[in-house]
Amino acid sequence: MGNCFASNPVDHHSPSTTFTKSTSVGAETSRNNSKQQTSVGTSSNISISNSNEVQEVKIFKEHGETNKVTPNLKMFSLAELKLATSNFRPDTMLGEGGFGRVFKGWVDETTYAPSKVGVGIAVAVKKSNPDSPQGLQEWQAEVKFLGKFSHPNLVKLLGYCWEDKQFLLVYEYMQKGSLEKHLFRKGAEPLPWNIRLKIAIGAARGLAFLHSSENSVIYRDFKASNILLDRDYNAKLSDFGLAKLGPGEGNTHVTTRPMGTYGYAAPEYVATGHLYVKSDVYGFGVVLLELLTGRTIFDPNRPGGEQNLVKWATPFLSNKRKVKKIVDPRLEGQCPVAASIHVAELILRCLEQDPRNRASMDEVLDNLQYVDAIKETPKEVKKSTIRHKRSAASTGYSHHHRSPNHVKATKAAVRS
Repeated sequence: MGNCFASNPVDHHSPSTTFTKSTSVGAETSRNNSKQQTSVGTSSNISISNSNEVQEVKIFKEHGETNKVTPNLKMFSLAELKLATSNFRPDTMLGEGGFGRVFKGWVDETTYAPSKVGVGIAVAVKKSNPDSPQGLQEWQAEVKFLGKFSHPNLVKLLGYCWEDKQFLLVYEYMQKGSLEKHLFRKGAEPLPWNIRLKIAIGAARGLAFLHSSENSVIYRDFKASNILLDRDYNAKLSDFGLAKLGPGEGNTHVTTRPMGTYGYAAPEYVATGHLYVKSDVYGFGVVLLELLTGRTIFDPNRPGGEQNLVKWATPFLSNKRKVKKIVDPRLEGQCPVAASIHVAELILRCLEQDPRNRASMDEVLDNLQYVDAIKETPKEVKKSTIRHKRSAASTGYSHHHRSPNHVKATKAAVRS
């Protein structure tokens, strides 16, 4: 979930997860035995018939028109989800936050009927807190966007439930949890350079898909904790609670109350409430910087000049000779010098203060694919490893042995 810049980034429906809080607008709810409707301000209405069949969801967009979407979503009953999660037993809980709690459950792979532990497929069940002010709004946004869009780099929404004043969402289960967990959790095995690039490329594909969709979708909460990983480290964007349709024809931005997570939200959005499609690109640049350095965007335990990652790293990013000093030393030479320089240049393009000067996500994706094809000779790798070990000794980084990068070269994309 997002917030009004009141807390640090945290993880989502993955092991040991919590959520940042967001502030919702007023909501009205009406319900009878045959039909359920939700309304959030004047932004959109979702009408869903109460049955266990595939549902037709009517979405009334901000621009006034009505789109009929027929997603392959199952409407679960609360009883079914209790069975799937062993009655939301505490030991099945994956995380907790502002929206509520997330539990691991099991369902039949074909029918999604609840099954026993270990039988069928695992799912993540997000269960709202009845006292959560933003639960209805964010539940609605998830159904609205994930019910409409399908892409390999977006987490798959399998179904939903609205019963007894509780809102629930059922997602595919992501075995490796969040990127945040792998980058920043104490004791986590460092991600190799090729895996970091794979994650960045996957996340870029997901974001580029949203930006190129009809009307464009602004994700608005791009951060490491919202990037979930499957067993093969394929990245998928999760948590569409703050997602918003992009500007209409002839407009450059939409104006809305600033919400998101401190450090990842674009400066123009925080200052003015003007939300551009390229506001997402800023957040991507921050995450790419985290992948390069192994440091989180904000850490009060770091020395004063290093607490804010963007401010600390910018002078190094703009100097080719200094880039190597901020590369995560735990990579132990896996990151080619030429690759780190190109990534640094790309990060700076993403972090431009003026959104018009930022790269598009298509350009970002092309550049990352180019970087993925950059290799060093064994001699260069050896020298780089020695340099990074010395750097780690001077900066206080801890070391973990990693095997050399064995990723196969992919076809280089054209630099933009």
